[in-house]
Formats: sequence, structure tokens, C-alpha cells
Amino acid sequence: MSYIFDTLDTFMTWLNHLSFSSIVNTYWFIFFIEIPRYYLLEIIIVGYSLFTYKKQKKKRFYARFRLFKDNPLITILVPGKNEGKNIYKLVKSLAEQTYRNYEIIIVDDGSDDYTPLICTDLERHGYIDLYLRCGVRGGKASAANYGAYHAKGKYIVHLDADSSLDRDAIEKILMPFYLDPKIKAVGGTVKVRNYKESICASMQAIEYLKTIMVGRRVTDTLGILHIISGAFGAFEVETLKKIGYWDIGPGLDGDITQKIRKAGWKVAHAHDAVCLTSAPVKWKVLFKQRLRWSKSLIRFRVRKHRDILYPNRNWSLSNFISNMESIVYDCVFNYIWLFYFIGLITRFSNHIFEVMLLDFLIRICLAFIAFGVILIVTERKREELFLIRFLPLTSLYTGYFMRTVRLLAHTKELFFFSSYKDPWNPEKTSRYAQLERA
Repeated sequence: MSYIFDTLDTFMTWLNHLSFSSIVNTYWFIFFIEIPRYYLLEIIIVGYSLFTYKKQKKKRFYARFRLFKDNPLITILVPGKNEGKNIYKLVKSLAEQTYRNYEIIIVDDGSDDYTPLICTDLERHGYIDLYLRCGVRGGKASAANYGAYHAKGKYIVHLDADSSLDRDAIEKILMPFYLDPKIKAVGGTVKVRNYKESICASMQAIEYLKTIMVGRRVTDTLGILHIISGAFGAFEVETLKKIGYWDIGPGLDGDITQKIRKAGWKVAHAHDAVCLTSAPVKWKVLFKQRLRWSKSLIRFRVRKHRDILYPNRNWSLSNFISNMESIVYDCVFNYIWLFYFIGLITRFSNHIFEVMLLDFLIRICLAFIAFGVILIVTERKREELFLIRFLPLTSLYTGYFMRTVRLLAHTKELFFFSSYKDPWNPEKTSRYAQLERA
């Protein structure tokens, strides 16, 4: 115990000798890169949303009126492999939706469990409208395209099989189409259902709240939204036909969003359309998942859709900013952070404990500020207050674990094109995608 008090006394003595300017100079990455983008900007946008709430509410009222007057048929498309155990729960949650004019298409991507038996039975009893089976696995994009070809609806709502929706989620994800006719794709807010199962799941719950519920609200307001989540996204069918549906390979969420933006259409985020999903409860599983997700930034934004960054006849400032924001903040600044972190260790080797402790404390303060913004906009305040106890760990999770994962993924994809060898995607589709790249 005396050792702890001595250590704290040393830290306080060291801290008393620091000026505010020296703290800013030492932690420049936090003050000049992270705080403006991930804290100040979010506070400003959320504040703006609250200030214009009445005006937006009126627009949404008329959009909802037009939606229900039009009453278009919606195709709820659920592609996946070995998801039979989840289908009934999903169908049950869909039966409670306030918007009722929909058909359900389940696409079985080569399952080797009881999925065919379960889905055939559900189709026979009228719980789903169409069950399609791919005898050989072709990947999620291939399965989605197969289902989209059979879709009768005006809009497709793409869902993961392990999803469940709030009762008004379908109507709310459709409303932006009736707010602006140029909007051709809308993403919903995805939250973690199993956030109490492990610390790993709890940390992802906080991450989803900040990056999806709040973060995508910010990029949507600025007109630079760059991803429609495959777990819960809505698309106009005619637009999907024009752009050639989903391209095969991993990272289909960001890819389809880029294709729609490049075609000259708008994408939007429906922050109040809520979908719950199950997140990995083990760190090893999460690590592999995020490696795969992070590789797609290089594969699609840096390579496939790099033409967005070049001045040409289809050039758009909003598309340029959208792509650059993702590349710079999610990739380039990670490498800068690595040099920043190494610099802290080498420059302050004699006081490394004090330097890292202050870094940790600054980030805890920022985590509480960010969570305050979350509580302002969330519809589940009581439930999500449970996550406050994990806020001190967000520095370790987002500041070190997730950054390390992204650094590894981006480096592997930049130099070794490793996404084409990912077992998550069928080998034949990866080979085809690689030939397309060549």
C-alpha cells in the first residue's frame, strides 16, 4: 500500500511541474487529431440536431405520411450460412413491425446444418415468403444478389440473420427515402444485444454506440456518410439494378455504398431505426473479425474506388471528403499514432509511467464526455447506463487494441493483398475478385 501512495505522490509531483502548454505539446495527437474530430465535432452536430429538432420532426411527420400512403412492398432480404437457428427469432420480431407490407426472402449460402429443413418448414407454414438455397457456397454478396434478383419489393431491407429490430425500425429506415428523392440507400443504427455476456461484448457495445449511433449521425449530417451496414440497410431496388448489385468479395457494406455515391445518388443514416445484433464475446474471435473488416478499407477505398479521389467529370467534393475522411482517420493517422507512441516512450523514458498514466486519465475524461453525448441521443438510457462501469477500459480498447488490429490489417492488405486469402470468403469468389482486380 505504501508503494502505491509513493507512486501517486511521484506522479502528482511530476504533474505539478507541468504547464498546460507542455501537456498539449506532449499529447498533441489527442488534442489536435482526436478531440476535434471525435469529440468537438460530435458535440456540435448533436447540438445542432437538438436545436433543429422541431423542424426535423415536422419533416419526418410528412415523410411518414407519404410512406404509409404509398405503402410500397418491401423485400426483407436475409442471406447467410448455417443461420437456421436464428431465422425464427428474426421472423418473429418482423411480425411485430409497425410497417406490414413486406415479403421475406431467406437465401441459404450452402449451409451444412439443419438450415434447409428449418427454412423449408417456415416457408411451408407461411412465415417466410421465399426460401432460396445455393448448393455451393458463393459468399454473402453472391447470396444477396441471388435474393435481390427474386425481390418483388420497391426497396430491399438487407438484414443479418441474427438481428432483431425495434417495432418501428422498418418504417424509420424507410422514411429518409420520402424525405429526399435523391436518397437511394439508408443505414440503420446497429446496437449490441449481448452486451452483458462478457467485457469483450460490453466494449463493443460502447464502440457501436459511439461510432454508429453518434458517429454516422455526424457523417450523415455533413453529407459524407461512407458505409451502409449490411446488418441493417435499406436500398432502392432500381438503383441496385443500375449499379450491378453487390460485387463479390469481403467488405460488401462499404463497397455498395461507394458504388451508390459514385452513381450520383445520396446515402443516409436513420439514427432512430434500431437493430440489435450479437457481437463476439471472445477477444480472439473479435480480433479475426476486425482484421477482416479493416482490410476492406484498403481493398475498396484505396484501390477499387480510388477514382473518387481524382478530379474527373464525375468528381464530387462530398465523395472526395467522404473517402478521404475514412482513409486519413482510419488508416493514415494510425501509422502517425504509432510514431507518436514510440516518440512518447523514447522522449520520456525516465517518466514513462507518469506519461502513460496521464494519457490514460485524459482518455477516461474524454470517454465520459463521449458517453454523455450518447446518453443525450439514445432511446435506451437506462439499459446503456450499465456500460458506464467499462468506460475506464475504452482507452485500452480503442486506443491500443483496435488500433493494433487496424495497423496489422492495413499493412497486410497494402503489401500482401491478404483479403483475397481470407477463409471467410469462398476461395472461388476470391479468385474471381482477384482476376477482376488484375
